[in-house]
Amino acid sequence: MAGNANSGRKAEKPFRDALRIEIAALGDSDPLALRSIARRLLEKAAEGDMQAIKELADRTDGKAVQQLDVEAVNHHYEISDSPPSEAEWAARYATQ
Repeated sequence: MAGNANSGRKAEKPFRDALRIEIAALGDSDPLALRSIARRLLEKAAEGDMQAIKELADRTDGKAVQQLDVEAVNHHYEISDSPPSEAEWAARYATQ
């Protein structure tokens, strides 16, 4: 099987789906429910709660992109029916 198995499909997000169901269930009974949650998040961030600060930063600026430092290294392998002697091996690889 070639290609991405999830191509064309949205990733499952059960927590997001559960939140949407509960928000829909609130309906008109509490139209300010989400605003009160957002207000509480802002209050926690203002109090110095690092998790709340991180959540606000992620929601407003987007999550930070993880940078990967990749170093390309070329390896050269020799395949032989007769391996080198210890002296030949040392002469070839000991200085590297």
